[in-house]
Amino acid sequence: MKLDRSVVTHMSKLARVELTDAEVETFSEQLSEIIGHFDALNAVDTEGVEPTAQPLPIRNVMVDDVSRPSLAQEDVLALAPNTDDGYLRVRAVLE
Repeated sequence: MKLDRSVVTHMSKLARVELTDAEVETFSEQLSEIIGHFDALNAVDTEGVEPTAQPLPIRNVMVDDVSRPSLAQEDVLALAPNTDDGYLRVRAVLE
């Protein structure tokens, strides 16, 4: 399907995009080629194929939320570059 200049000009107005004459010509050719690919897809026989949004089965890959022992406060504070009264001290992000 070949798009003519009037269709491309109309689409550019709807998108509020100003195009030069050269751009209209370029986009006319490019969009016509893209629509040609959809024509090829429309030619495929899909009789008996159920519509689907996801062709592969979806499964949750997250692990179970299980509590585990964590590091002791003293061990964590020993690794920190700056501490204050048993807490990690960080630089202020917002002022």
